Amino acid sequence: MIAAPEIPTDFTLLQESETHFSSDTDFEDIEGKNQKQGKGKTCKKGKKGPAEKGKSGNGGGKPGGPNRMNGHHQQNGVENMMLFEVVKMGKSAMQSVVDDWIESYKHDRDIALLDLINFFIQCSGCKGVVTAEMFRHMQNSEIIRKMTEEFDEDSGDYPLTMAGPQWKKFKSSFCEFIGVLVRQCQYSIIYDEYMMDTVISLLTGLSDSQVRAFRHTSTLAAMKLMTALVNVALNLSINMDNTQRQYEAERNKIIGKRANDRLELLLQKRKELQENQDEIENMMNAIFKGVFVHRYRDAIAEIRAICIEEIGIWMKMYSDAFLNDSYLKYVGWTMHDKQGEVRLKCLTALQGLYYNKELNSKLELFTSRFKDRIVSMTLDKEYDVAVQAIKLLTLVLQSSEEVLTAEDCENVYHLVYSAHRPVAVAAGEFLYKKLFSRRDAEDDGILKRRGRQSPNANLVKTLVFFFLESELHEHAAYLVDSMWDCATDLLKDWECMNSLLLEEPLNGEEPLTDRQESALIEIMLCTIRQAAECHPPVGRGTGKRVLTAKEKKTQLDDRTKITELFAVALPQLLAKYSVDAEKVTNLLQLPQYFDLEIYTTGRLEKHLDALLRQIRDIVEKHTDIDVLEACSKTYHALCNEEFTIFNRVDIARSQLIDELADKFNRLLEDFLQEGEEPDEDDAYQVLSTLKRITAFHNAHDLSRWDLFGCNYKLLKTGIENGDMPEQIVIHALQCTHYVILWQLAKVTESSSTKEDLLRLKKQMRVFCQICQHYLTNVNTAVKEQAFTILCDVLMIFSHQIMTGGRDMLEPLVYTPDSSLQSELLSFILDHVFIDQDDDNNSADGQQDDEASKIEALHKRRNLLAAFCKLIVYTVVEMNTAADIFKQYMKYYNDYGDIIKETMSKTRQIDKIQCAKTLILSLQQLFNEMIQENGYNFDRSSPTFSGIKELARRFALTFGLDQLKTREAIAMLHKDGIEFAFKEPNPQGESHPPLNLAFLDILSEFSSKLLRQDKRTVYVYLEKFMTFQMSLRREDVWLPLMSYRNSLLAGGDDDTMSVISGISSRGSTVRNKKTKPATGKRKVPEAEESSSSDSMWLNREQSMHTPVMMQTPQLTSTIMREPKRLRPDENYMGVYPMQPEHHQPPLDYKQQEEAARQQQERAAMNYVKLRSNLQHAIRRGTSLMEDDEEPIVEDVMMSSEGRIEDLNEGMDFDTMDIDLPPSKNRRERTELKPDFFDPASIMDESYQSLFSLTMLKPWPSPGCI
Repeated sequence: MIAAPEIPTDFTLLQESETHFSSDTDFEDIEGKNQKQGKGKTCKKGKKGPAEKGKSGNGGGKPGGPNRMNGHHQQNGVENMMLFEVVKMGKSAMQSVVDDWIESYKHDRDIALLDLINFFIQCSGCKGVVTAEMFRHMQNSEIIRKMTEEFDEDSGDYPLTMAGPQWKKFKSSFCEFIGVLVRQCQYSIIYDEYMMDTVISLLTGLSDSQVRAFRHTSTLAAMKLMTALVNVALNLSINMDNTQRQYEAERNKIIGKRANDRLELLLQKRKELQENQDEIENMMNAIFKGVFVHRYRDAIAEIRAICIEEIGIWMKMYSDAFLNDSYLKYVGWTMHDKQGEVRLKCLTALQGLYYNKELNSKLELFTSRFKDRIVSMTLDKEYDVAVQAIKLLTLVLQSSEEVLTAEDCENVYHLVYSAHRPVAVAAGEFLYKKLFSRRDAEDDGILKRRGRQSPNANLVKTLVFFFLESELHEHAAYLVDSMWDCATDLLKDWECMNSLLLEEPLNGEEPLTDRQESALIEIMLCTIRQAAECHPPVGRGTGKRVLTAKEKKTQLDDRTKITELFAVALPQLLAKYSVDAEKVTNLLQLPQYFDLEIYTTGRLEKHLDALLRQIRDIVEKHTDIDVLEACSKTYHALCNEEFTIFNRVDIARSQLIDELADKFNRLLEDFLQEGEEPDEDDAYQVLSTLKRITAFHNAHDLSRWDLFGCNYKLLKTGIENGDMPEQIVIHALQCTHYVILWQLAKVTESSSTKEDLLRLKKQMRVFCQICQHYLTNVNTAVKEQAFTILCDVLMIFSHQIMTGGRDMLEPLVYTPDSSLQSELLSFILDHVFIDQDDDNNSADGQQDDEASKIEALHKRRNLLAAFCKLIVYTVVEMNTAADIFKQYMKYYNDYGDIIKETMSKTRQIDKIQCAKTLILSLQQLFNEMIQENGYNFDRSSPTFSGIKELARRFALTFGLDQLKTREAIAMLHKDGIEFAFKEPNPQGESHPPLNLAFLDILSEFSSKLLRQDKRTVYVYLEKFMTFQMSLRREDVWLPLMSYRNSLLAGGDDDTMSVISGISSRGSTVRNKKTKPATGKRKVPEAEESSSSDSMWLNREQSMHTPVMMQTPQLTSTIMREPKRLRPDENYMGVYPMQPEHHQPPLDYKQQEEAARQQQERAAMNYVKLRSNLQHAIRRGTSLMEDDEEPIVEDVMMSSEGRIEDLNEGMDFDTMDIDLPPSKNRRERTELKPDFFDPASIMDESYQSLFSLTMLKPWPSPGCI
């Protein structure tokens, strides 16, 4: 590039308005007949300096008249913004709009340029207009400053950021206008050294503005202008090359045939093209150095993204000029941008370059320098960026395989197991290009071969090797899904996979190992599932989408192909691998995806019989639960009454169950004979048979074999003798559970008799008693099984069973008694809330194994979830949840989500009862602490601090809607106050109640009270206090003082003081904004019923205070003097003693002394408040923010534990926190950011006042 030319800093006018231009819409004349008259000396002669500006009048303007532009009338020198309006509507053809402007420019270029300048100003959202007078006499910087002053400050929106259909296409229309303008002017006007200089100067100045709208709009315009100029430069380069070839061809002719005139013409044309190209390069240099170099690192991500997107277009469009390290470095640097939007533009720009293999040689240095950064971006936190980074690496891989090292490729390989499907699919494509897309020349001759000799055979083996080396053997479905789009033909080559499993290896071919065969079978199963179900595995998709007609046809064709192949091959595969449990389990899942009609239409009944024989043999050989359940599911899939094969399969299934049931009854009779100890062989036979029956009972109704009686006998004997093997008990419980469920399904679906219901009810009750007995078994596995089944049965046979119009099942409803609830809760406390090291459930002492620890934790979470489900559905009493809630902090990492969800559901059921449960859990923890440390515990101890932190977390779960939780919070405080004063101190009234420290915990919930409720709770607190308590200042009384402080903060009456104690139960607290109460409050009786508890709040209040209370005047705390005691007002009237205290009355001197101390303390409090007020004023914060105190406590967390607190603070009823703004918060939101530089638009004398106004809200009128 050539150095940038000097761009004038002001807009210039021409005196010679008669300058004529040729049509810009005509294509360039090869012969040079139509030369541009506006180019060269004519234009340069018309330029003038700033001193001549005032002499130009209205710039010529003869054709259109002095006050007309494009035929539109002008008033007072201010034109109609028709150009902006037309582009905004975006309906007209842009070329005709540009052609109209060009015609106007030919008539009077000053007025036309003024129209274009105002177009850019208006596109920025500025309401100001550049007049002709400003255009003639003001410098560029002065015009921009003037427009900045007139910019609309009421809104931060401007056309490029506005929402709505009107502005939806504005950006594309705006960019199209600039591109068409340059294209239509590319043959003459852009070389007149006037129009382009003016526009570039304007856009450069605007792009340096501190107003975001100006900077954003002008940068976009400048970049699109640069792109259009790059296109012009490219065309000029092509024309120069063509002209040069024509010149060389003509010159190489012999002298007799050479046309000298044509040579001179081509030489002149080449010279003219070179001059034009030099000018274009100067323009591009000016834009690049004046706009791009500064704006590619702008503070606004959108502006940076625009710059990077456009430079990518330049490098791709005109690679000879721009594709070098001088420009590539900007893209490389910006790949480290903090905003994902900008990083994404970098990657998409590079993709356009790497896609063209001809440009690879120019990208070698860039690739070596920034390759590591691109590889690291595959793990970008923005999924879109990660996807594009992987796609870019795929293009790099295709351009040169040597660039990426093995380590680089491995960083991408493992992303095929990503839960985010676009990332996984991109990684799958990279994997396929790297390992599977290469084909040897000799493979072309065997393309038509099938099975083991097909070219896919080696690729399938490669896939198996990759799967095994990745060591993520449980994720084959994710690997298949990642490669499904790019390697469909390979993954659907089931014939090849089947041949690799059944056929013998060829000469010299290495056979698959046992591990590789297992992996191949798993991959084959996953491909069949993907083809039959047509949706990604769990965690990869957002749900089943509706298939298109083409996809449905492909699905049916694939199922037909699968059935025809494996209906014949599956019996052979089962026979070969019948002793391998893992392989058989996967193979037995294939019939679930068969089209069973093909067994009949394809005359494949003999293969069905062979399949049924193999399944029967597998059932007899195996006792593994997974294998038996796979056999059961296969029978269930084949036993479909819609198909003709049902009878054949049903007979085979019935014969198998008959044999199993007869064998079980016979073995059980021998096993339970009295006087004989069970033999190990007999126990094994009973267990294996019971496993088979249980596995089949899971998917099949075996009611006609009456399995309840024999299982009951087995379980009862186990309870009586206590020596029954644990596995037999576990499977007997499970089998009996299935019996109960199948009986319930039977009486629910059909018209059952009363005898059937009574029999089911009796069996269910007896079974629950058996499970309850086994809860105390010495074996942990048995207890876990009994607990899980018991929770399921209680859930199924709860009152929920009658929903949906099933009232006839009312006799089956079973509610657990208190003893059963207690045992279930004890099991949870003993087996769930334990330390990891204390868990003895993991098998074979593998405590150090991380996988076994995770499995044990998963099991405990399931147990806790089962019990919490009983709480949520009110099967057990809600107060049993107190023992669960109190573990919230201690076991937050393991069970925090389950406990939190339980709180949410219980609050939805009954807010008040949930609040009572929460305070009960805190009381239990407090009592446990007292039992451990005694009443003289240290309130700074970790135990007490932990209880307070738990209370704070509980308070956060109530959310920000105080009206919604008003009654619940009030009842919580009521129960807490009663608990704190429940146990009087045996040492007398001078000592605090034993549980008084609980008020310190209760104060964590004070912020959740409404203002009027704080006063009500305070009055209720006074009923438990004596006069001496209000005067105590020792440390042991600090919980009471802090709790009173929390209630008085932001209360209705500003004259209340923490230390005054003047308010009387018999007197009424008066306020300017409230009416006096008409009646006296009564002390609630001790025997107050629970039904009346919910009304205590309303009884305490004589009137309802509005939710949004007016902000109290400042005079209530500053101007007003402390209330003085009247001479006739004594303290006995303020705090009447309870009859049972029998405290002797104070004499007059004691009253006088107390009053004096009270006044002194009030004066000290006044001084402290005044100093705090002055400090607050110096900080510039508003004083009238009492209503925001709870909000600050909920939202403004410390950095430590802020993530947990943020999760806690969300309201369970809604995922969106709608924070209602207070008056002061609304004032802050109305203040707009300072878009402008104060130094450029105002004098220094106003800067300090302006900054104070912008940064600090003015105090409310009451503060003045």
